[in-house]
Amino acid sequence: MESANEFIQLANSSRFKFFLLRKLPSAYFSGVRLKTLSEDACLVTVPFKWFSQNPFRSTYFACLAMAAELSTGALAMAQVYKRKPAVSMLVVKMEAAYFKKATELTIFTCNNGAEFKKSVADAIETGESQALTAYSEGRNAAGELIARFSFTWSFKAKLPNAG
Repeated sequence: MESANEFIQLANSSRFKFFLLRKLPSAYFSGVRLKTLSEDACLVTVPFKWFSQNPFRSTYFACLAMAAELSTGALAMAQVYKRKPAVSMLVVKMEAAYFKKATELTIFTCNNGAEFKKSVADAIETGESQALTAYSEGRNAAGELIARFSFTWSFKAKLPNAG
């Protein structure tokens, strides 16, 4: 889809930092950064630094959650960007499991791009709300699993009234 490719190009440009600053300032200031986005996958990082730390000398869980959500949300946004008809998106559920202290850069990856594409297409085709659970894993530079998140996204096409 043309608009998805347009969003992917925007997300992979330096202009996306301004989007984060304007729309997600807490993610911006804590160092959350979108590194790569394709139709299939998204990679987002969050550093361990003063602004993202907790009192226990690791990355605060909320900063990890922001990075994980962005890794799924960017894939969702690519599919709804400039869509005709417009499609609304909303997180309706989140679950997390933590395995190791995040004491360095954590890299979150979501590989559910194809599922997002299908869910948005189904929402438009059926006119019914569609739910999709996407997964994001955060790992350190050594590849050790830090955290695993699941986000359930809801998509609903904004169709004109039939009557």
